[in-house]
Amino acid sequence: MRVLSNLLRLRQNYLSFSTIKNARLYGSGNYVKGSYRGTPDHSGLYPVTLISGDGIGPEISTSVQKIFEVAQVPVRWESVDVTPVFVNGLTGKMTIPAATIDSIQRNTVALKGPLATPIGKGHVSLNLTLRRTFSLFANVRPCRSISGCKTAYDDVDIVLIRENTEGEYSGIEHVLADGVVQSIKLITRDACEKVLRFAFEYAQRIGRKKVTAVHKASIMSINLSFQEKCLIIHRKITDGLFVKTAYDISKEYPGIELDTERIDSSCLKIVSNPIPYNDRVLVMPNLYGGIF
Repeated sequence: MRVLSNLLRLRQNYLSFSTIKNARLYGSGNYVKGSYRGTPDHSGLYPVTLISGDGIGPEISTSVQKIFEVAQVPVRWESVDVTPVFVNGLTGKMTIPAATIDSIQRNTVALKGPLATPIGKGHVSLNLTLRRTFSLFANVRPCRSISGCKTAYDDVDIVLIRENTEGEYSGIEHVLADGVVQSIKLITRDACEKVLRFAFEYAQRIGRKKVTAVHKASIMSINLSFQEKCLIIHRKITDGLFVKTAYDISKEYPGIELDTERIDSSCLKIVSNPIPYNDRVLVMPNLYGGIF
């Protein structure tokens, strides 16, 4: 009964999405590019690009397809290959095949399983490549309790928005010396503005009156070691830019309250009792969204 209920809910959610007339598609400049109206093919099915992925990807992708089939969701899966290809011969950089990019651009909707990054020097994450190619700067993660599935908390309704292109996952790392590697955390105001404005727009759209910006712009303490102080100064500059931008963007949305919270405090609170977060949208830099 629980499975049937969830499938019916899935079908209803999909039908609501496929018939909506003002679903907003955000471009790299954070402006509305257009509306997804759902264009069916001659059979009445909506084409969706399918990237099965690596590891457990094919298994979970197959499970999703079965669920859609049982729920009678009117989609036609267009399976594509994302095996990397060289841009300029064997010595050039590797990227996603053009056919895959064309499929996603044509269908505007894609289901992607996890993609593995080959171990070794010079390989760029395919996940990051996809995000940058299509400017997928906002990773929206709703977390809601499912009726009939008993958990510690029965009324969870949290929305988390993760910046998807920068931070520690920027792919900027190199070897300084034998046994010494360096990874650069990249934060730009442009990316901060896009994801924060998206968070406020999303909160406005779903009727929430608060946005919480999660960060690690720690306060300096005289009891810390020199190394710890250096790390915190680094975080104050990068996450400090994120927090400052959040306050700047919040001025454009007087009807929505902004507060800020440190990632360690947020993690403690949300595992202790997630319900107080039901009234807001959480937004955070890349790594912290992964931790959450």
